[in-house]
Amino acid sequence: MAKWVRVAHGGGGAFGLLADNGAVAIHRGDMFDRPSPTGEIVPPEAVRLRAPVRPGKFIGLWNNFHELAHKQGNTIPTEPLFFLKSPASITGPDTPIRPPPAYTGRVIYEGELGLVIGRRTSQADEAEAAAAIFGYTCVNDVTATDILTADPAFPQWARAKSPDSFGPVGPCIETSIDLATARIRVLLNGRERQNYPAADMILPPARIVALLSREMTLEPGDLIACGTSVGALPMRPGMTVEVVIDGIGTLTNTFSPPEPAA
Repeated sequence: MAKWVRVAHGGGGAFGLLADNGAVAIHRGDMFDRPSPTGEIVPPEAVRLRAPVRPGKFIGLWNNFHELAHKQGNTIPTEPLFFLKSPASITGPDTPIRPPPAYTGRVIYEGELGLVIGRRTSQADEAEAAAAIFGYTCVNDVTATDILTADPAFPQWARAKSPDSFGPVGPCIETSIDLATARIRVLLNGRERQNYPAADMILPPARIVALLSREMTLEPGDLIACGTSVGALPMRPGMTVEVVIDGIGTLTNTFSPPEPAA
């Protein structure tokens, strides 16, 4: 088990291993390919976390939890039902979530488990897919629901989910968690709104990766959000939303009003 993070450091950025006391052991090279420690330790008071991954592809799943599928009357899928979020939507811990300046509709949080790919993967079986998962992180799959349904002839998944800051990720990538016992929770201003087990997934992580790899090559750093369950609700400006996953930690962001248009 190891917690990998990216941090603001030395006027730029760096990555390393997060210790229990909050310090970061800086590493050099490639996080996904034999990184080596530099010997530098950044103390907790000097650490400012960034999003721990910068994906080439940001893939999100829909209808991947039994409880929500049952509640909504959805059929049980046998393959991933997915959409693509813009990688530019990625933001890190303790940064604001802001809707586009012209958008005045509802914005909802969706607390999700994220899978981070660690090696190039294509046409994988489930054993190969499991080995390709570098680790796990917290994702808030923020959605502008009024955009999603604005055109009755064309659900706008990518547009509704891709505005800048609509992809909070973090605080770290944990290389190993117990998916049999882990729960995904969301707290809105400290009040629990989502609490569901990772084990309720319809398609578990290795199967997700294997099936996706049959249609697209997955690369190191690609991010897959495993879908959400019951309890996703709208946010109001000023609210703090926390995604908490056992074994990973807490991803905290504040929903802020849009900045005025330039």
